[in-house]
Amino acid sequence: MASLRFALPNKGSLSEPAARMLSEAGYRVSRSGRELIVADKANGVQFFFLRPRDIAVYVGEGSLDVGITGRDLLLDSTIAADEILPLGFGRASFYFAGVPGAISDVSELAGRRIATSYPKLVRRHLEDQGIKADLVRLDGAVETAVELGVADAIADVVETGITLKTSGLATFGDPILRSEAVLIQRDATRVDAETAEAVEVLVRRLKGVLIARSYVILDFDCPTSAQEEAFKLVPGIEAPTVSPLAREGWVAVRSLVPRHDAPKIMDQLWNVGARAILVSSLDTCRI
Repeated sequence: MASLRFALPNKGSLSEPAARMLSEAGYRVSRSGRELIVADKANGVQFFFLRPRDIAVYVGEGSLDVGITGRDLLLDSTIAADEILPLGFGRASFYFAGVPGAISDVSELAGRRIATSYPKLVRRHLEDQGIKADLVRLDGAVETAVELGVADAIADVVETGITLKTSGLATFGDPILRSEAVLIQRDATRVDAETAEAVEVLVRRLKGVLIARSYVILDFDCPTSAQEEAFKLVPGIEAPTVSPLAREGWVAVRSLVPRHDAPKIMDQLWNVGARAILVSSLDTCRI
């Protein structure tokens, strides 16, 4: 019997990235067809493919141990689960939107009708702002709610803003929420030791993938006369790895550097005298 019961999105924007990340972490999650359950016997995991909105419910009430869903869906769930790790994909921002000129500030929402697919999330936000408004729950797209007279404003995901503009709407106020895919788990006090250990391994593996996506390996040759300057540019996690070269007065250096900073660091290393500068990607790691 699998020791870890894991909920994954069966469709939508989170489905493929979640499966890919778990695959990079060493789990078998591929489906040959439309199976709802996939067993990874080597890692002692059963994957359950569910509607993204239902995942927080199944995990929160304890039927499943862990899951991947959006922070927005977690916060809108009627049953609480715990977020334990942000996963860095599926990012989205939630805003209020209305007809330009009709509503320009969140305070003007008092007593108004707001259409949304996330009533619990929006209600909590309004309560935090001390605003009382009427929420109209709609499933799916809500952009037409104002034009059709169902609501005075909407609260929804905003990516490019093109859909809102097409519907004659514009955002106002600060974001309600900045969401992304998150790993969630059920109440830790209800988890046995075997499951807790499996979750710990899972988190460690996923963190390894996140680090691997954020860093690259930088190798270069450096004259010993310039190595101290070079080390300031590539301090690494603990310290750079240094090996002597057959060429006298030179060393080979290896270090992890942030992926986005790598081109600039390569230029700087060249300027201090480093040569044979190479960048390699990571698949996963433990740090």
